[in-house]
Amino acid sequence: MRLTSPAAEKYKPDDVPPLNQLFQLPGRVAIVTGGSRGLGQEMAEGLAEAGASLMLCARREEWLTPTVAAMRGQGFTVEGTLCDVSKAADVKAVVDRTIAVFGKVDILINNAGVTWAAEPEDLPLDRWQKVVDINLTGAFLFSQAAARDMLTRQWGRIINIASIAGMHASVHGPHYAAYAATKAGLIGLTRELAVSWARQGIRVNAIAPGFFHSRLADGAIAMNEASIKASSPIPRVGEAGELKGVAVFLAADASNYITGQTIVVDGGRTIA
Repeated sequence: MRLTSPAAEKYKPDDVPPLNQLFQLPGRVAIVTGGSRGLGQEMAEGLAEAGASLMLCARREEWLTPTVAAMRGQGFTVEGTLCDVSKAADVKAVVDRTIAVFGKVDILINNAGVTWAAEPEDLPLDRWQKVVDINLTGAFLFSQAAARDMLTRQWGRIINIASIAGMHASVHGPHYAAYAATKAGLIGLTRELAVSWARQGIRVNAIAPGFFHSRLADGAIAMNEASIKASSPIPRVGEAGELKGVAVFLAADASNYITGQTIVVDGGRTIA
């Protein structure tokens, strides 16, 4: 009587890398948009600590240059380039430069983002358009450009930084319709790109952070911190370093059988 399938007979435990190797990224090359400060910088440092070489993108020289210098001072292999992610020409230039410097693109973290808080009836159209262009169109443009290189090697990892704002809303605000719409859109884009490229070796996942201190989020935290402490299962704002491990996990071989998913990192806020 046959108790195992042919596929099971081919499986050999010795083929599985040891645990520490599953979370390492030696020889990998990563682009991180919005990587010069805040959560982007934190995730970039995580990839570098795991062995990846980095191309950091930012809109402002005064943010980018000090970060690149500081990371090089830590012994990491890092380059930086200015980029407006909403402009296709800028995006192509970043990908082309990454390939020229490092030879390839293995990992992309679409982290660049902006917001504009206003009641929906008062939200100016140009502010809506800017948020959409950077948060959603920019992520698509970078994914498209990076994937063209990834497809040549049948290997790639794309991580979109969404938000719990794309999953639930707050009656008491702040109200940011464009931001919430783009973050919900990123979750949908993640699923669609995942199914489009999964059989070509590219995995696409998203991270949806809750409230973490940053230049972008501190205004909203001021409005919500009391309710976070009162009602969240983990009653506090996210701390520095608590996104780093998730980003490395999704970029590394430890998550090879995961695609199209959104990992929520919010202290349980969205389940309470």
